[in-house]
Amino acid sequence: MKNFANAEFSPEVIDLMTIALEAAVATLPEPVHSSHVNALAESILRTAGAGERDILNLQRIALMELQLATRN
Repeated sequence: MKNFANAEFSPEVIDLMTIALEAAVATLPEPVHSSHVNALAESILRTAGAGERDILNLQRIALMELQLATRN
């Protein structure tokens, strides 16, 4: 996982990110690879760090980035 050591999020934002990650992972076909979960988490952290707070947007962006990354 990339370095997010300097990232700070309120408990409310952490809850939103957790919900978005769980929802995104739930859409993946079995078996779910840890590399995919890590990629989703990194995307959500990065997107939330940029100010996004909508759970659906966090989920959608993470899934789109994962889809683009797996095509390469």
